[in-house]
Amino acid sequence: MDVSSITSSFIAMQAAQLQTAAAAKMMKMNAQADASVVKLLESASNNATSAMNLASGVGTQMDISV
Repeated sequence: MDVSSITSSFIAMQAAQLQTAAAAKMMKMNAQADASVVKLLESASNNATSAMNLASGVGTQMDISV
């Protein structure tokens, strides 16, 4: 093998490592985003359940003027 082919294979190997690291980071970010969506949906479900327990008419006469 000559020096140029060794050098080009080394550069290709470094590029592949960078691509693999970027792909792993994106997969981790996607997993974290999925977990955040699950938490948001659980929270919304809990809020809807507690809102159903309110008496009828609560909040209908709210004055929000400043």
